[in-house]
Amino acid sequence: MKILVLGGGGFIGSHLCDALLSAGHQVRVFEYPGIKPLCPPESLRQIEWVEGDFTNPVQVDNAVRDCEIVYHLVSTTLPKSSNDNPVYDVEANVVATIQMLQSACRHRINKIIFASSGGTVYGIPQQIPIAEEHPTNPITSYGIGKLAIEKYLHLFYTLHGLEYCILRLANPYGERQRAAASQGAVAVFLNKALLGETIEIWGDGSVIRDYIYIADVISAMLKAVPYQGEQRIFNVGAGLGVSLNQMLADMENILGKTVNRVHLPSRNFDVPTNVLDIRRIQQAFDWSPQTDFEAGIALTLSRVGKRPSQSRD
Repeated sequence: MKILVLGGGGFIGSHLCDALLSAGHQVRVFEYPGIKPLCPPESLRQIEWVEGDFTNPVQVDNAVRDCEIVYHLVSTTLPKSSNDNPVYDVEANVVATIQMLQSACRHRINKIIFASSGGTVYGIPQQIPIAEEHPTNPITSYGIGKLAIEKYLHLFYTLHGLEYCILRLANPYGERQRAAASQGAVAVFLNKALLGETIEIWGDGSVIRDYIYIADVISAMLKAVPYQGEQRIFNVGAGLGVSLNQMLADMENILGKTVNRVHLPSRNFDVPTNVLDIRRIQQAFDWSPQTDFEAGIALTLSRVGKRPSQSRD
């Protein structure tokens, strides 16, 4: 099939493109101008690369044309920045996605696969692990925007028959994750540990998150294409929680050295615990994560040659 990956130049998108090419698909990437692609050269040679602004409906419409499947991985904000400017967050993500869905209908796209956020759409959990039926009360504009897009996907399915699948991702990590970014504790902490820099921890380090290795994320994303069941929303995580303190202990164990750290005041938009219930996707997709956290850290290190990343793109 011909598949469009919106945001295909980033961490998750580059791995997805590799996997789609390996599966024999034609891949078109839509990415912002000037983004340095993380895809390896052998993949880039096979990808149709289209640059443009996601908020520009004409450019997005041209990218959607002639494709059969669309993976929507674009996000212009992070949880913190979304709260700083919620108007921009809605305009650049929710409104732009609605425009994309209109194009998808015009061009008769078979299915939209949307990377939502299992870490933010639920808000403060009422129980752990968090199942898909859990109440959704986000405490960031980022999470509200993701949830709004989910609702519009269902609306376009109801009104126009546009098929969709929503993957509520936990916290993906692995090689190619940009260490200079403001999101992705594993990449940031690991890079600072390799450089011998001090790691800043918001709070006492007891915050627990569900971290999933990138290869496991991609295997779930691939299975979303042929899936034709009734359920359309799936948690994608390891189903296990790791605290920041445990993360650093695992890194110290693998690196064989002590990691410097400093504790800062906790942030009001950080929920204390977020661990996803993954039983629905395990049953529907016949999928389970294959890489535990410590093994994933070791794999990440081995595949970057244990060299610290100082990339700023």
